[in-house]
Amino acid sequence: MRRLCFALVAGAAFAMLLSSAVRAQTEEFTAANKFYEEKDYPSAIRLYLGVLNRHGESAALYLNLGNAYFKAGDLGHAVLYYTRAKRLAPTDEDIAHNLEFARQFSRVRMEGVQLNPINAFLRSIVDPYQLDSMAWLTGALFIVFMLFLTIRFGLGVVSPVARIGATVALVFLFVLGGLTSFKYRTDFLTRWAVIIADECPVRTGASEQSDMELQGAPGLIVEIMSETSDYYNVLFENKRRGWVKKELVAEI
Repeated sequence: MRRLCFALVAGAAFAMLLSSAVRAQTEEFTAANKFYEEKDYPSAIRLYLGVLNRHGESAALYLNLGNAYFKAGDLGHAVLYYTRAKRLAPTDEDIAHNLEFARQFSRVRMEGVQLNPINAFLRSIVDPYQLDSMAWLTGALFIVFMLFLTIRFGLGVVSPVARIGATVALVFLFVLGGLTSFKYRTDFLTRWAVIIADECPVRTGASEQSDMELQGAPGLIVEIMSETSDYYNVLFENKRRGWVKKELVAEI
């Protein structure tokens, strides 16, 4: 009986703490939104970042941060948080629109031919979907495929339906499994970053004495290929490469 009472009291205390934390988060978020509506963007950003540090990430929070940074004229951080929001909610049209709109304001246009158009095509397929959803669907297809194999070979049921079903399930499993692996590699194994500094020299080597390859600009998204203690070796969308100081970019 004492144990039951203790469990009830502990559960009630935990519920009160959770409710208090949710209420505090809501109040901070509402206050940040108020600053945003009053066009006090630095104060809104400060409160949004406080919510992020104390309560964790969410697509809505990243979207609001992106909006506040964009209104404050900080294109680099705007693209950074829009991109983080899109990773959490790839089907959200507002996030996708704001990200695309913000990137149009970059001072530098990446011109050049994509060396691997297959990658661009595959990204256009997997970008609207979350990795978790694709993984669950792949697992479900694997179960269906195993079920057809069990019916055909385990139970010895000779039927065109079982044979065709197993073949179709295998084909879809192969395709979806490949797409899921591609999304995991590009979104989570590959390191991406956004240029956040107003001036970002891209050099031929990892030192200030190296020649400048090109001048980067806020909002450009790059792939991190390697790094030293102070520099990233990055790959731009048009396949040009160079070295940038770590402090000039933020990893997505």
